[in-house]
Amino acid sequence: MTHPILIGKGQYPIHLLPAMANRHGLVAGATGTGKTVTLQRLAESFSRIGVPVFMADVKGDLAGIALPGGGNARVEARVAELGLGPEDFSTAACPVTFWDILGEQGHPVRTTLSEMGPLLLARLLGLNETQEGVLNIAFRLADDNGWLLLDVKDLRALLAHLADNPGAASDYGHLSKASVGAIQRKLLTLEGQGAGMLFGEPALDIADLMQTDERGHGYINLLAGDKLIHTPALYATFLLWLLAELFEQLPEVGDVDKPRLVFFFDEAHLLFDSAPKVLLDKIEQVVRLIRSKGVGVYFVTQSPADVPDDVLGQLGNRVQHALRAFTPRDQKAVRVAAQTFRPNPAFDTEALITNLGVGEALVSTLDASGTPTRVEQVKVAPPGSRIGPITPAERRALMAESLVKGVYDEAVDRESAYEILTGRAAQASREEPAERDAGPETTRRGSSRQSPLEAFATSTLRSVGSQLGRTLVRGLLGSLLGGKR
Repeated sequence: MTHPILIGKGQYPIHLLPAMANRHGLVAGATGTGKTVTLQRLAESFSRIGVPVFMADVKGDLAGIALPGGGNARVEARVAELGLGPEDFSTAACPVTFWDILGEQGHPVRTTLSEMGPLLLARLLGLNETQEGVLNIAFRLADDNGWLLLDVKDLRALLAHLADNPGAASDYGHLSKASVGAIQRKLLTLEGQGAGMLFGEPALDIADLMQTDERGHGYINLLAGDKLIHTPALYATFLLWLLAELFEQLPEVGDVDKPRLVFFFDEAHLLFDSAPKVLLDKIEQVVRLIRSKGVGVYFVTQSPADVPDDVLGQLGNRVQHALRAFTPRDQKAVRVAAQTFRPNPAFDTEALITNLGVGEALVSTLDASGTPTRVEQVKVAPPGSRIGPITPAERRALMAESLVKGVYDEAVDRESAYEILTGRAAQASREEPAERDAGPETTRRGSSRQSPLEAFATSTLRSVGSQLGRTLVRGLLGSLLGGKR
């Protein structure tokens, strides 16, 4: 049996059972109440029982998990206060892989536009319903013709082709040239924010997120988020895509003694802000079903009120740090937080939430039968790894020994939609003078020669017809299923 994870101690120790860890969880609390240290404690504990972890470092202060702790007076005092033995606390580093969409503080992490799909890309671009429909048509045309949309220039080429030749997609629906133009402008804005670096190859293989080291400890995959968080749509959409990939690619495993992966979604409110109802429904469905794939999802945010009720009801393991109640809205959030716990007759949960000290929390976990335990007040156990950031030199040294060193560091640009469409356009422009030289006599004689546009449209329709038997299939959140590379 896998050793249970100690969260903290109050009247008695409170543990998280690994067999219940894929029933998801919530870590909430106001800024400065100890939420980040709790997050580090949980991630470190999962790693040490052999569970890989994915988490974003949105403030730059989680990277210390890659180095051993020690020499921290506050940590030593808490260890002594809680009477922690070596089975629950040891100063040791965790194996870490650093990732960074911008490629500055970690290995570049990429996906392709074809893999992300139109649903999530539409949200990333902030498209309205009409524009999203046009984007769906563009993706469908690309999918059916085998035109890979790997990076931003591929999509730009496809949109330019549709703007010049709207009839090429007439079998899929009506295309508004104005809508195509709007998508092109928003794509340009997205590139200006650095999002273009997300799209390309080599694309991330999720198997690289699920590694253990020679000691059997799970790798902690740490995504640099201190700059990424300034483009919240990109941050939230990327993490949602990654969650969708895990859901679509991993096989069903049923009940397991510990998760295959734990996914921490920090700043979780960004996932739900302004999301349309159809997307919220799909997020709820992914969260509900992904636990059968052995993945535990833990949302990290300030208040439980940041998470929709349908999702909140699936989060069985709760750690609630202090909340402030300065405004009527704050007071409502406190009530919501208190109501999510199974009551404890020993104290008033709602009153206690606003009076918790730093490093204290209200905790409820699932017991062996899957039933939430009564809420308990605890002092959270500290992590044994370093608390706080690391230096650039330390980061470089760790990356030099990385498990994926050299795998993702250099971008690859193979033939895709851009090369195919620009090549066809160049060929059409070369053929056009020959058409003019043939003169009107050719037309009067009933020549079967087609104009470049007609030839391209015919070729497109023929290609579509030949591919009907192998139409690509997309999953719940629009990512490709099978045969993606």
